Amino acid sequence: MDVRGKEWGSMVLDALRKRFGSVEIARRDPFETLIATILSQHTTDAKAHEAYRRLAGRFGVTVEALASAPLRDVADAIRVAGLQNNKARVIVKLSRRLLEENEFFEELRSLEVEEARRRLMSLPGVGEKTADIVLLFSYGKPTFPIDTHIFRVSKRLGLRRKGEGYERLRKRLQTVFPEDRYLEAHILLIRLGRNVCRPRRPRCGECPIENLCPRMLD
Repeated sequence: MDVRGKEWGSMVLDALRKRFGSVEIARRDPFETLIATILSQHTTDAKAHEAYRRLAGRFGVTVEALASAPLRDVADAIRVAGLQNNKARVIVKLSRRLLEENEFFEELRSLEVEEARRRLMSLPGVGEKTADIVLLFSYGKPTFPIDTHIFRVSKRLGLRRKGEGYERLRKRLQTVFPEDRYLEAHILLIRLGRNVCRPRRPRCGECPIENLCPRMLD
């Protein structure tokens, strides 16, 4: 079996789904996804969710509300997530930009994924991962966001080569997993990284894909 092919990738996902459950995530407004992703940077999920809740409660998560919100008040609302001053500047700046381009998110729908990525990454504070999350979760476009868990798991599965960066790994993962399962693969690989394939003392004996690991197939 080609351990880098889609047959292997499908078997990995089937085993992960059996262990961690199916993935069911409703489509979310792209601006809300964008703000939530910015808040999630360099913090825990719990703190990011709390920051989003406080921001929504204080201003509402809309382009209009955040474009006119005082920078200091935005920073205060999201303080729990850390790096609040930097994140607040990004949120207000990109909201003001989007207020000027009020058709921005609608125009993304008709664009091919690579052009849509470029448009998103032209926004203040939006990098590759943030753009990919918005496109996958809000539009269902075929791209593969990569976080620290996926970087680690990919390396241990032999999918990431030494020194390889985000873009090369993204393209490789898109050849390994079926296109219609990118979102499922993204979520399940994160669950694997959090619960089993941890940074320190990985629980290899509990791994649901131990028998599919290239190291075990050699």
